Amino acid sequence: TATATATATATATVRCGGGCRRGGVREAISPSIDEDAGTSVDDDDAMNGCGGASVSPSSVSMSRGGAGATTLAQRAKQRAAGLRKPSAFGVVPDACARVDFAVIGSGIAGLSYALDAAKVGDVAIITKASAFEASTSYAQGGISAVVDKLDSVDEHVRDTCIAGGYLCDERAVRVMVEDSRAAVQTLIERGTRFTRRESDGALHLAREGGHSRHRIVHADDMTGKEIERALLEAAQAHPRIKFYEHHFAMELLKTRDGESPRCTGALVVDEASGMTTAFVASSTVLACGGAGHLFPSTTNPVVSTGDGVAMAMRVGATVANMEFMQFHPTALFTGPGGATKLVANENAFLITEAVRGHGGQLYNALGERFMSRYDAREELAPRDIVARSIDSEMKRTKSNCVFLDITHVGADEIRANFPGVAAELAKRGLDMTTERIPVVPAAHYMCGGVSTNENGETSLRGLFACGEVAYTGVHGANRLASNSLLEGVVFARRAVASVTDEINALRAELPALDVDEDELRRWLEKECLALTRACATSSAFVTKDDAWERDMRAEIQRTMWNAAGIVRTTVEMEDALRKLQTLSRACEDRAAVCSGYTMGTAEISNLIVVGRLMLRCALMRKESRGLHYTLDYPEPVDDEKKPSFIVEDVAADASQRAPTSPR
Repeated sequence: TATATATATATATVRCGGGCRRGGVREAISPSIDEDAGTSVDDDDAMNGCGGASVSPSSVSMSRGGAGATTLAQRAKQRAAGLRKPSAFGVVPDACARVDFAVIGSGIAGLSYALDAAKVGDVAIITKASAFEASTSYAQGGISAVVDKLDSVDEHVRDTCIAGGYLCDERAVRVMVEDSRAAVQTLIERGTRFTRRESDGALHLAREGGHSRHRIVHADDMTGKEIERALLEAAQAHPRIKFYEHHFAMELLKTRDGESPRCTGALVVDEASGMTTAFVASSTVLACGGAGHLFPSTTNPVVSTGDGVAMAMRVGATVANMEFMQFHPTALFTGPGGATKLVANENAFLITEAVRGHGGQLYNALGERFMSRYDAREELAPRDIVARSIDSEMKRTKSNCVFLDITHVGADEIRANFPGVAAELAKRGLDMTTERIPVVPAAHYMCGGVSTNENGETSLRGLFACGEVAYTGVHGANRLASNSLLEGVVFARRAVASVTDEINALRAELPALDVDEDELRRWLEKECLALTRACATSSAFVTKDDAWERDMRAEIQRTMWNAAGIVRTTVEMEDALRKLQTLSRACEDRAAVCSGYTMGTAEISNLIVVGRLMLRCALMRKESRGLHYTLDYPEPVDDEKKPSFIVEDVAADASQRAPTSPR
C-alpha cells in the first residue's frame, strides 16, 4: 500500500562522510518511491528542444581550451540545431569548468566557507539570485554566543537541548557553543558592526525566547543584513573568490557507482542564456538554505525552495529530521483586518523574537493575554510552544490572528531597539509604539536537512553541507532562537578545516585544475553518472507569471499546510504524500512536453522532493516532539527519542526500529 511504502523503515547506523555514526530511524528508498521528481526525457527530443535562439556571452571562466577546442558560441549553435547528441554522461553540457571549491549559496554559511577556503584554493560561489538575496539578509534578532562573564557554555547547551525537545546531539551543540565567542570575533574582524553599549563599548546583549541569559549579539534589529553586507564585501574583494550570480544549480555531479563514489561538482544553468556548465570541483559545499516556500506563508526569501536537500537526495546523500519545520510565531498578518500589504505576493515580514524578549506581550482577538495558559515561561517560551499556543487561540476564538503588544515600553526605547521593525510597520500605517501588531505563525526554518558530522561532511565523499540546508544535530526537534547564524559560521569553519586536511587527495582524484576543457568533458563522460536533469528548456529558462507554475506551487503549499503545518494527523499526511506523488508525475510530464526544465519547473520538482521527505519523516515518528505535533500521538515517547534518517538503499526492505542513541 502507499502508506506501507511511505513509512517503511530499516534498522541502520548511518555512517557519515567523516566517520561519525548516528543511530536512528532510517527509511530505505525503494525504486517505487524514487525521490527524483525530475525526468529522463527522450534524448533526441530533448536535444531538439533545449537550445536557445540567442546566446549571451558566457560569464563562466572555463578550463583552458586547446587550438581545436569548441567555443561556447559554436556549442550553443549546435545545441539550438539539435546537432549535439547525448552521451554516457547524459545530455552534454554547454561548457565545463574546473574549480577547487564550488559553493552553492551566498548566505552566512556559504560566504564564511568561501572566505576560509580561499586561503587554500580558488572558490566559485554559485547563487541563483543576487548574492545578497539569502535568508541571512532577513535574519533580524542576532547570533547567540557566550560572551558575558555571567553566562556559561553549559547554560547555553542546556537551553539549546531543552528547546530542541531533548533530541539535540549534545556533542554537536557543545562544539557549536564552545566556538561561539570565536565565531563572533571572526565576524567582527570581517567587518560586521554589532550594536555596542554606550557606557563602555562592550557588545550589547539581548535576550530571546528559550534563553536563560542575555546572550544575543545583534546589530539593532537588522543583524542578518549587517552580517551579509560585511561578508559579501569581504568575499567580493577577495581575488580568489568569483561569484556566479543568477546561476541555478540543477544537479550534483557524482562518479559512477563503485566502492567509493564521490561528488565531483554541480551542473549549473546560466539563467540569462539557458547555457549549462558542469563545474568540476575538488570540494562541493551546499549552503543554499531551506524550503520555506513549501508553505503558503513564509518569512523566507523566494530562493528558499529546498534545492540543496533535493539535489543531495538525488545523489544518494543521507537526510535527517525533515519532519521538524519551524513556524516562527510572530510574522506580520496582512490578511483581512491585518496590516497593509505592500506587494501582492510578498513574503511574510518577521517580527523578531527580540520584541517578546524586550517585554512584548501576546493577546488574542478577545483582548486576553493567553500564554500563561500554555507555559510558565509565557512569551519567553520556545518557538514551537508559542506557535502552537497562537494556533490554538486563533482556532478557539475563530480569528485570523493574535496581537503582539509592546506599547507599555517607552516609544524612544522601542525605536532605539527595533528601528527596522518600526520603519517597516510605519510603511504600512502601523505605529508599534502606540498600536498592537497583528501576527500569525509562518514557515521559518528547516531544522532537518542533509545529514553531516561535526565537520560538515555528508555521507557522500567530496560533498559538504552547512547552514540551514544541513542537519548537524544541534537543533533537535526545535531550533533555539538565534542559534542558526551561529551554526552557519561554526560549521562552515569546521568544514573548511576538514577539507584542508585532504584537499590534495581530493584534487588528485580529479583532472588537474588547468585541464583542457575538451579533456575535462571526456573525463566527465567516462567517470560520472549520467545527469537526468541536464537539459534546460529551449524557451526562456526563467519564466514570468507562468500559470502552470503558479498553480502548481499553490497546490503544493495548500497540501503541505493542511497536512504538515503546526498540527498534524496521520490520515492527512498519508493523503498528502499520495497527492505529492501525483504532482510529481505532473511535473515530469511538464518537463517532457517542454523538452526540458524551466527554473520554475526545477524549483517545483525540488519542492515536491523535499515535501515528500518531510511527510515521510513525520510518518515515521510515532510521537509528538518539538515542532512535530500530531493528534494521533500527542505525547513524547522515550523510545521515539531518536533522529529520523532517510537514505537511498534499494536493498533494504525491513521495517524495524533503530537504536535510541542519537549517535
